[in-house]
Amino acid sequence: MIRNVLVAIFGASMLVGTSYAADISEAPEPAPTAIETVPTFVWTGGYVGLQGGGGWLNSDLSVPGDSTSESLNGGIFGAFAGYNHQIGDWVVGIEGDVSYNWNDETFTLFGADTEVATDVSGSVRGRIGYSLTERALLYGTAGWAVTRGFVDVEGLPKEKETFNGWTIGAGVDYAFTDSMFGRAEYRYNDYGDKDVGGVNVDLDQHQFTIGVGVKF
Repeated sequence: MIRNVLVAIFGASMLVGTSYAADISEAPEPAPTAIETVPTFVWTGGYVGLQGGGGWLNSDLSVPGDSTSESLNGGIFGAFAGYNHQIGDWVVGIEGDVSYNWNDETFTLFGADTEVATDVSGSVRGRIGYSLTERALLYGTAGWAVTRGFVDVEGLPKEKETFNGWTIGAGVDYAFTDSMFGRAEYRYNDYGDKDVGGVNVDLDQHQFTIGVGVKF
């Protein structure tokens, strides 16, 4: 009798040990950890911004039998707007800008005091760029440029004309955040020539600007 009880107790203990070992060997796998995906910045979208800097304008002035070349240098301030589309590391887009130039100068030309200047200017350009890094865009730009110039010869009515030409340049945009970027840009503007108040005026300009823009 006692022997039967001992055998039963021994058998029960073996079953419990086997079940416990099975529980240990078949422990459940930990739940998979979710992997966060960090969104990649892209330049695609519209944008607007403000820019300012300096312009170095050369003005060739001539009348029959006489000519001179004068420098009209001054500050520039304006606004720009455009749209970009990114394809891989390449970015293409279109942009327009309008600015005001402070570059009026007075000279003694052709025996009279003469004031020469440009004021409002603008352009419409295509752009193509390459992403050096995720947030740094190096680009080239070219297109149509326009400015309004005037010649004010002492004793004669002030004459204004609109000059149309072309512009080409390059720059870099850098995105500080997903919606704000900074810019540095150089452009050469050739506005062509026109007769203003009997004086043939030929204008070309170098300009350098820095700006800040908002992308949306």
